[in-house]
Amino acid sequence: MKQSWQYRLRSLMLPGLKRWILFIVCGITVIFLGVLLLIGKHPVQTTLDLFNDLLHDTARAIPRRISGIIVIVVGGGIIMLSIARLTLSILGAYLPTDRESIPDVLYRRRHLDRGPKVVVVGGGHGLANLLKGLKGFTNNITAIVTVGDDGGSSGRLRQELGVLPPGDIRNCITALADEEKLVTELFRYRFEQGSGLEGHSFGNLFLTALCAMTNGDMLESARVACRVLNSCGQVLPSTLSSMILVAELEDGRIIKGESNISGANGRIKSLTCEPGSPRATPEAIEALMSADLIVLGPGSLYTSIIPNLLVEGVPEAIIQSSARKLYVCNVMTQKGETTDYTVADHLEALLLHAGLGRGTSSIPANRFLEGVMVNVQAPPVDPKLPVSLVRYDPDRLRQLGVRPILRPLVSSELPGHHDAGRLATALMLWYFRQRPRLLSRHLLKPPKQRSVAATF
Repeated sequence: MKQSWQYRLRSLMLPGLKRWILFIVCGITVIFLGVLLLIGKHPVQTTLDLFNDLLHDTARAIPRRISGIIVIVVGGGIIMLSIARLTLSILGAYLPTDRESIPDVLYRRRHLDRGPKVVVVGGGHGLANLLKGLKGFTNNITAIVTVGDDGGSSGRLRQELGVLPPGDIRNCITALADEEKLVTELFRYRFEQGSGLEGHSFGNLFLTALCAMTNGDMLESARVACRVLNSCGQVLPSTLSSMILVAELEDGRIIKGESNISGANGRIKSLTCEPGSPRATPEAIEALMSADLIVLGPGSLYTSIIPNLLVEGVPEAIIQSSARKLYVCNVMTQKGETTDYTVADHLEALLLHAGLGRGTSSIPANRFLEGVMVNVQAPPVDPKLPVSLVRYDPDRLRQLGVRPILRPLVSSELPGHHDAGRLATALMLWYFRQRPRLLSRHLLKPPKQRSVAATF
């Protein structure tokens, strides 16, 4: 196939060729000037005479006012075109992908950077799903993630290499990243075969390698991974201690290990951890204290959310923070953790493990949580499954002093789970309801990914 003239022209501009092409052109120009001098034609005077005759003839054909306007318009057009192309060239270096328009980039860089500081506490797929929706409203997102996971790929890496379980951290980082980037899909890739690799996620292995390179610093590993994926926020482990979850069941059994708790098929009485009262990361406490909005959940109550409340300093920081505070209750119950639980049961378990159980503290519950987001849209449930819709019990919630916020939040694609767009929109509307000016600024022109906003 013949090469196009554009390709041939670009090939001439390869490094190393340009200066020799320039020398050839200069040589030809010098020879041409020599010929003009040889025949008695001064090149500079000849060029000036040519321009003078051209302008004189033009003035005769076109009145000077019209010709002057034409020349000014042409000059202005050249300048405008040059500025536009220069601007596109500069902005092109900062575009995440060539598929994102400049207005979207400006919206994300300038508008979302001024969004509220949102801190989400939890773990698992529920937290990652919420982060996907929140990143359409603000870039100031912090996910505080549990490190009690001991199953699957994370559990194997934890046991064999002694690192903090990277699974929940990786899920949150990829949820905050640009969905169109190939590297994001790479982080989610899970090996299906290979001795020692089967079942491992590439993202987990990447975080583990970074942790080894930073002398076991999972905080720095998470920061590097966020930069690699261009995440619009930060992900922090709630503690750097290697937690082992311990559940006491109502029948007296003691179950150790996050992966064993759900399979114990008993009603959980309380949850503790070993070692007891691990110290929180200072960055997590700082994020909670400076937050505008703190959200607990959604996610597994006893293995994703409550483990963060067992970390010394986290419940106290939530109570002392001036942020607005909300709990997102799960749509469905979870076998082995919250079987037959109501909304109030979820809330009482959170208050108990935060040290605010009935008769144990004089601090009112609404200092810890102002409200609870409750789904009112009944999803289709297979009667054969050992789960049920979390029942809403307003009387008990009223006694606890926590305000319910009722919204239709179920995903049409994954019944029994929250819709990321609907949930994030509901949270932002609740946060901004006392700030109508900020509400209009942040929500009247939502980005494309927020097209599934909830109806109220």
